[in-house]
Parts: sequence; structure tokens; C-alpha cells
Amino acid sequence: MSPAQLPIQNSTVLPASTTVVVIGAGIVGLTAALTLAERGIPVVVLEKGRAGAEQSSRNLGWVRKMGRSAPDVPMSLAADRLWSAMPERIGRDVGYRQAGIMYLARTEAEMAMHEQWMDTVSQLSLDSRLLSAKEIDALVPGGQGEWAGGIYTASDGRAEPMLAASSIANAAIRKGAVIVENCAVRTLSLSAGRVDGVVTEQGAIRCDHVLLAGGLWSRKFLGNLGVFLPTLPLISSVIRTAPMDGPTEIAVGGPDFSFRKRLDGGYTITQRGALGAPLLLDHLLIGMRYLHMLRGQRSLLRISLGRDFLKDIAMPRRWGATSISPFERVRTMDPAPDAAINAEAMRNLTAAWPLFANAVIEEVWAGMMDITPDSLPVIAPVAKIPGFTVASGFSGHGFGTSPAAGQLAADLITGSDPIVDPKPYRLERFA
Repeated sequence: MSPAQLPIQNSTVLPASTTVVVIGAGIVGLTAALTLAERGIPVVVLEKGRAGAEQSSRNLGWVRKMGRSAPDVPMSLAADRLWSAMPERIGRDVGYRQAGIMYLARTEAEMAMHEQWMDTVSQLSLDSRLLSAKEIDALVPGGQGEWAGGIYTASDGRAEPMLAASSIANAAIRKGAVIVENCAVRTLSLSAGRVDGVVTEQGAIRCDHVLLAGGLWSRKFLGNLGVFLPTLPLISSVIRTAPMDGPTEIAVGGPDFSFRKRLDGGYTITQRGALGAPLLLDHLLIGMRYLHMLRGQRSLLRISLGRDFLKDIAMPRRWGATSISPFERVRTMDPAPDAAINAEAMRNLTAAWPLFANAVIEEVWAGMMDITPDSLPVIAPVAKIPGFTVASGFSGHGFGTSPAAGQLAADLITGSDPIVDPKPYRLERFA
């Protein structure tokens, strides 16, 4: 089940026309819609299920620059500024706190990876710094782990996924956006090769521009149009505890656990060294593009072959405007949390910080991420279809950068000066 969210004031009436249609009411599509509405541009967001019900409410809530590739850091810096201004912008606290993020290294080899990352971003004036074991104990007291060191960015932080997407959705609605839930978009409508609308399960909407922000579903939607976007799924299993006293406000990522304080006083916990990797047909079709990633991260993946493969094989890859689409067959991607992975998370965390032995687990869930071969999203126009822009493939980073990513998508649609250089996010890099 998806974690509980605030309700949104969605529309039950499908408009006949608008200026921009956003496909997908995840947090990136919603921030794009908010930006467009603030600029006075009519926008309709169409969601096959419920707004924010997939990865936008299931992620860890980390807002970070640390660990990102150098080309992606400007997006993270812009997102920091926008997160800071979000309460005033939307009239609600979404839990954003610049309380810092720390990564821990158990071995010298792990520490060397942090040092290497510091070298790659040395020209970007970040406040990231390497830590000794003694400094880790001072910042996060009560631990019993033996650490080779760590890395810490005080200006990184967190926000609350259960509040953010729905709060942004309601703000966009107040500013003029229309959001329609349980309305899957089947395909685009084209005139002379250019977008002139979308065809939904409830009928057609005329528009001048379409933004596809469909998360892990974007590959299927684009494939039906003959547009190639390589993404593969990974599943993160998550634990939510009851409110408890903890060692720090800093979010901490160890090699095989992570924890961060929540606005409700509890903690969000994961096994940071284990992700579910269900094998699908796409692994056969595009898996070779991920070999470099597999070499470096094979130990993180819990590969499985089973029902997910059979369900994927049965899912259509081509359909027409009058056919039932995959988005109507599966309204919400709701993977089961892996109990073994979550048990590992608690064992590993308790061994490092024994006070978590007293944690009361109130909820568990899982979320499915869409991973690109270079772990960077696509935020770009589709050259072969004028009037069509994509913002997908966020590789587990979309929540943290969503305010800037959504604004960049809006900038590209409207021809405004982009908030950051869009070059790293071009679709053509996968040609």
C-alpha cells in the first residue's frame, strides 16, 4: 500500500481543451503544473491512478547534492533554493529541513569512493567535507560502529513525501491548474506531425503542448510512439517507525542501512545496500546498456525471476487510441516490501546504533524507481514530435530535485530561460 497522503481537490470533469497537458501526477509533473499555473498558463494534469501514489510518496525524502554526478549538482542547488521557499509558495510546511546528510564508510575502499567524489565536484563550492570516526561519533552520538570515516554535507536535508506532492497539487489547483485522477492517457493526438491533444480513456483533450512525467511508465508510453527511452526498474523497501528519541536530526546512510528523522517524530529506515531487481523483458532488450552499472553495483541487487516477468510479458507494448492501455490495467504500481531486506535493515542499524532496538515499526512499503543507464533523468523536448516534452527517468533522485526539475520542464515548454543548463538531460544522449 502507498503511504497515506493528504487528499487533493481533483476535478471530476475532463476539460475539452487547455494549453498544456501533463501526463502523470507525480511530484515532478505537479511542480511543472504549479510553475505553469503561476505563469498564467492553462494546464491540466491527468493521472491514471491517484496523484502522488507511486514513487513520489514512497521515497525516502532526502534532498541532497552529495553523491550526485557533477553535471547534476546545479539542479540540486536550484532545488535547495526552491525547497526553502516552498512553504511560502504553497502555504504549507512540507517538512523541508536543511539538517544535513552523512554517508558512512566501513572500509578504506568505501572511503576512497567518497574522496573521489569530492575531487569530481571540487570546483562547485559545496560544503561537503570528509569526516573522521571521532567526528562521526560527535555528530551522531550513541553509535557502536567501527567506521573508516564518512562524508557530510550540512546544507543537504529532507522533506516529507507524504505531504509534499499532495500539498503542491492543491497549491497548483488554487492557482488555476486542473487535476483529473483515474484518467489514463492512451496516446497523443497529432496534426501534421505536431501535438494537438491527447486521447484518454474518458475522451480527447485539445492542447498545444504535452509534458510526459509518467515515471516508470514513461518508457511504455514512449515506446508506443516509437520513441526510445531506456529505463529499468529497481525496488526499495522502506520502514516507518513510531515517534522515538533518536541520535540526530542528520540523515545517515551507512553501507547497509539508512535512517532519517521524520516530521512526525519517527524514522524512515531502509537497507541501503539492497534493492529488489525483478527481471523483465526489458532486461533482455536493453540490459547491455547497464553493464558498467552492474559491475559496480551488483552486490546491491537482489535479482529475482518470477511473476513480475510473466506479468510484464503479458502487458501489451503497442496499442491504439481505442484500446485499453497498460495504464488502465495497472493504476498504481504497488510492489510488495521485501520482509527479509527490511529485517536486514533493522539488524544492521541496531548493530550500529543500539537505541534503534527499541523502535516500534508502524508501517512498511515498497516503491519502484525508473533507472537510466547514467542515473540522470531526461528533461527535454522530443525532437521528432514537436510540442512534446519528457521529464522522466529520475533514477531514485526525483523527489529531491523535483522543484527544479519541474520548473526546468516548464521553462522548456514556454521557451523561458532555463533554471539550469538542460544539456545533461537531453533525450538524444541515448540514441
